[in-house]
Amino acid sequence: MTTSVSLLARLYGWANQISRYAVWFGGAITIASVLLVSFDVLVRKFFGWNLGGADELSSYAFAISTTWAFAFASLQRANVRVDVLYHFLPVRIAAVVDWLALVGLGVFIAFLTFYAKDLVLASYLQGSTANSTMATPLWIPQGLWFIGLVWMCLVLALMLIRASVALVTGDISTLNAICGVRSAQEEAEEEAANGERMVNGSR
Repeated sequence: MTTSVSLLARLYGWANQISRYAVWFGGAITIASVLLVSFDVLVRKFFGWNLGGADELSSYAFAISTTWAFAFASLQRANVRVDVLYHFLPVRIAAVVDWLALVGLGVFIAFLTFYAKDLVLASYLQGSTANSTMATPLWIPQGLWFIGLVWMCLVLALMLIRASVALVTGDISTLNAICGVRSAQEEAEEEAANGERMVNGSR
């Protein structure tokens, strides 16, 4: 059991690191799309011509960066949870609620990924292209969007396995760290750490 828990912890660390790289990639293409749109607006304003396709590419960038950030947001427990009654629950019942919330998220993402696969496959087989001057083969941006969903499924599966082990063994603190609602203290500590990094970076 100890070996299995250690392996799960290592896999969890790797998933966290890969998800961080995915967020950086998503952020990079979002920034690139902002720069492209800004440049398009400026040249249209001052020179009377435009690049064409900036709005189309920015919409692809938004969709792709969104799904590529899903896994990291889940690992960091940054997804929104309605916790009006949560903090009044006994610790063990709250742990079960956390586990059920993770299961519910996993089921939803699994269904979304299943139908997204059909969409990408249909676009590829039919040779579908965007109704624009660029005529972008739709399977390319859809495929990148789909990759983010697949990675989210894998990460959620890992989270669910680790959370299930923690629930069965009574390791409530680990379960809370995986899928529990973040406390005000945790959020305050993170904000303090971010502020410290910004201060140190400006020196």
